[in-house]
Amino acid sequence: MEYEEILPEIIGKNENKILLLVLDGLGGIPHPETGKTELETANIPNIDEFAKNGSCGLSIPVLPGITPGSGPGHISLFGYDPIKILIGRGVLECLGIGVNLGKEDIAIRGNFATIDEHNIVTDRRAGRISTDENKKIVDLISKNIKEINGVKISISTVKEHRCAIVLREKNLSPDVSENDPQKENLPLKEILPLKEKGKFTASILNEFEKKVKDILKNVDSKAKVILLRGISKLPDVPTFQEKYKLKSACIATYPMYKGISKVVGMDIIEVGETVEEEFDKLEKVYDNYEFFFLHIKKTDSMGEDGNFNGKVKFLEDVDKKIWRLKKLNFSAMAITGDHSTPSVLKGHSWHPVPLVIVSPNMIRDDIERFSERECAKGILGTIYAKQIMYLLLASSLKLGKFGA
Repeated sequence: MEYEEILPEIIGKNENKILLLVLDGLGGIPHPETGKTELETANIPNIDEFAKNGSCGLSIPVLPGITPGSGPGHISLFGYDPIKILIGRGVLECLGIGVNLGKEDIAIRGNFATIDEHNIVTDRRAGRISTDENKKIVDLISKNIKEINGVKISISTVKEHRCAIVLREKNLSPDVSENDPQKENLPLKEILPLKEKGKFTASILNEFEKKVKDILKNVDSKAKVILLRGISKLPDVPTFQEKYKLKSACIATYPMYKGISKVVGMDIIEVGETVEEEFDKLEKVYDNYEFFFLHIKKTDSMGEDGNFNGKVKFLEDVDKKIWRLKKLNFSAMAITGDHSTPSVLKGHSWHPVPLVIVSPNMIRDDIERFSERECAKGILGTIYAKQIMYLLLASSLKLGKFGA
């Protein structure tokens, strides 16, 4: 029996408020020189205090041994089954920047990248070009590519090296491969149909890439191609209001996380670029919502860059601000991540993610520090990330008894 089968008969409403604080890519593995993870290395007394006063454990984003993308990682944290509900990165990226999608549209997440004369990808992020440079390049592409074989094409700037592309025509399919080799020093891939119905879409995307390369070859920029990723359509997903009877808000700086929040019906709260501004905004809108998703990105960015010390320092910077949560009256609060991004591996990994839930209605355990190995000893044990939402609902007294 799944939660969805019994939830309608036991869920109720009250005034209690819930916070889900996600430090993207939170977990790590030990550095070979010190034997400690980033969390074990960082001086984070405020986060440690939450761990001391809460119930700790580890969460598995999808399944043991499976490395999740950010989409499955977050949809799971929101209490949905990440295997049954697949939300493509393209959809998330487009919705995150305010692009409206129709049911037949194909949404694509793009990375500007650098290639050499042999078509080898030498930098998958084109040196993390500035957003201003991105806008100039997107304007150039937009002026030169509006339609291919009857398919309307639009491209929008997201942030830094990222862009979003939408294809509009009725006979399109997301059943195509990506051209991203996933690592530097490998050749740019051809986009191939994964099913018969994907042939037309693959041909459009390969022609689009060819035209982009021609446009950018003489432009003074590290951006020479677009890695086309997360090729997807809108899924049919019940909203937070329908599923949990919660008025919910998303506070995030990166478009993709706004996108996934929009898919599940959260209000998107506009905010600046810093963690300080995110906490400012949380305080400002506190009275207006029952559920808050607050997303912090750079833990993941530092991990992907292999910057162990940078991730440690950023955790310490967050810790200096997180005490502000004590000023707000949350009946239940979770601090966790959507997945682990160990700096040692320079990417997402399958490792369980540290978790603490703080609520007067939960049982406090004996954990003294918020880290991977300490949380493994916690009272929550190792659970699936999709179960966290139901623990938050229960500890905020929003779930009634099941059965007689």
